[in-house]
Amino acid sequence: MTTILAGRDLLIKILDLARWAPSGDNTQPWRFQIVSDDTIIVHGHDTRDEILYDFDGHASHMAHGALLETIRIAASAEGLKTSYTCSADAQARNVAYEIRFTPATEVEIDPLYSYIEKRVVQRRPMRLTPLTEVQRAALIAAAGENYDVQLFESFAERRAIAGLLWANAHIRLTCPEAFPVHQKIIEWGERFSKDRIPEQAVGVDPATAKLMRWVMQSWERVDFFNRYLMGTIAPRIQLDYLPALLCAAHVLIRPKKKPRCLEDWVSSGRAMQRVWLTAAQQGLHLQPEMTPVIFRWYAQTNRSFSANLKFGKKATALARQFESISGRSVQDAFSFFGRVGVSSSPKSRSVRFSLDELIVKAKKSNQ
Repeated sequence: MTTILAGRDLLIKILDLARWAPSGDNTQPWRFQIVSDDTIIVHGHDTRDEILYDFDGHASHMAHGALLETIRIAASAEGLKTSYTCSADAQARNVAYEIRFTPATEVEIDPLYSYIEKRVVQRRPMRLTPLTEVQRAALIAAAGENYDVQLFESFAERRAIAGLLWANAHIRLTCPEAFPVHQKIIEWGERFSKDRIPEQAVGVDPATAKLMRWVMQSWERVDFFNRYLMGTIAPRIQLDYLPALLCAAHVLIRPKKKPRCLEDWVSSGRAMQRVWLTAAQQGLHLQPEMTPVIFRWYAQTNRSFSANLKFGKKATALARQFESISGRSVQDAFSFFGRVGVSSSPKSRSVRFSLDELIVKAKKSNQ
């Protein structure tokens, strides 16, 4: 006997959970359209024109993939399997993912289902508790057969990555083109934020947060502090160097083939989400460390992200440093980098737009 799909209410239940999928700086580059009782369309867009970290929209495409994987996992709890097709403009700035839900008696609840909303970002230092063999094996297996997962666990490896992130943070904090992004993404004085990162989740102490808030009111203030008052030192120590040392491991996901099309980047996002949810399942927290990967994308394509050419050279040097630490070549592809470890649950986090704010009645243009 054929099972009849429950309709709109069931799709709303699935989407209300799936909207907790991660996206860069909580941008949530998607809107949902319920087409019928068994079909939705995810209208995905990117932020490449506003955010230099969204290289060719690929960070957003990976977020789309994380969302699609989360929808699949959420649907499994309802006895549904998903399939999708996508259509996009020439540069994949706007993508429509048409997702169909089909009842299937063989579908079991995905073991990652319970961790969709529990998955959070931990930007503060973690404990030095080493990964167990079970945790290590689970993280490596989670990405799937098309990806390699490389773990950096020893003190020497973590110290090398701390040096990488120290250099990376200097680019991030002194590049004028990055300033509008940093200025926009923090919601000051808040514990929760539905469309940004709340101040209390940033990972700095209250005194540094207060100074950052004042300094970041203008690029002129930032530039003055950077040049004459060593303005990058405190945030680099608190946000990059110490957290890099104080964790169990750093995780690098590497596609076995270089991404060349939209579907490859979507697939990378799905792998990222499986690894992240698996970390939560294994009692670990995770923090993405994506800017070294993104600066490397620029370096690999010899693309500039700043009017000041010195930043391109710094990005290339950073990429070579990253490759040396990981033992990889210039040609190898990196898709995701982050750190994991045991810690108490963050008391502050980014939340999400409500489902009412994310559902549209007709195709939505890029926003």
